[in-house]
Amino acid sequence: MSTEQAFASDRYCFADGGGAADKIRLIPQDFFAELCEQIIQHLNHKIPGVNTIELCQRIQTSGIDINIGDLAKIANTLSFLFSTAARNNLSTEELIATLGSGISTLPKHALQVIRHVWNEQGKAIAVSEDARNTATVGQFVDMKWKLGVAMSSDTCRSLKYPYVTVTLTVADPSGQITDKSFEMTIPQFKNFFRQFKEMASVLETV
Repeated sequence: MSTEQAFASDRYCFADGGGAADKIRLIPQDFFAELCEQIIQHLNHKIPGVNTIELCQRIQTSGIDINIGDLAKIANTLSFLFSTAARNNLSTEELIATLGSGISTLPKHALQVIRHVWNEQGKAIAVSEDARNTATVGQFVDMKWKLGVAMSSDTCRSLKYPYVTVTLTVADPSGQITDKSFEMTIPQFKNFFRQFKEMASVLETV
């Protein structure tokens, strides 16, 4: 596949029909730069993923009307853009030139950020494409839990039954960070904790 063919899907996503360019126009330069920085760090294996949820919340708080789905789409497009450029060892000027007609649909502030980020950090991306292409599972980022009391439930025999809510933060293979929450009864949580202790004991012998 030629470099021209590799960037074909990016051209579509950045074109008006793809919709990403319209949403990028709404994002202030500092937030867009932060998004690009996170993507570069993820591609360079410095962080487990791109926290689009947290970034989207801050963008919305600033008064910008954008949803998490749109921001995730932009992040995926930029991630493909940077990883393809790294795989083809493109210089900053080659990257800008290769985007061709697609780049004309992007706002000036976005082009400035892409140029700056790639010029400063593009060569540092240590992307192992074979490893990334074979990655099919997510990566653990964080875990939080809290104790609650059920006020109504289909499974609990009585109200005011204690339960534990566990929230796992994971990065999927594409680098998007998401939260997965679930509830457990106290016995289930104790069993959950016991299994973690068993894993820790096994790891100490490795």
